[in-house]
Amino acid sequence: MALQDLIDLVQHLTQQVTVLAWALFLLTWSIGWTLRGAPIPLSKLKRTGSSFIEDSVWAALWLALGSTIFTLITYIIKIITG
Repeated sequence: MALQDLIDLVQHLTQQVTVLAWALFLLTWSIGWTLRGAPIPLSKLKRTGSSFIEDSVWAALWLALGSTIFTLITYIIKIITG
């Protein structure tokens, strides 16, 4: 496997992981707000919605950190290969 192939693989994986993480974040966030704002008198359901919102905020943090790490790895590989 050539070094350029490795760079392309890391970039491709970075893109796939980032897209998947953002999709999961948006899905969780939208479900959370839907459950929290639902006109249903079940407080447990509303707490679940709030929990989803909190979890999606944590997911956004980890998404940002993970994307940064993957970008840094790609940058280092590009520097090494010239």
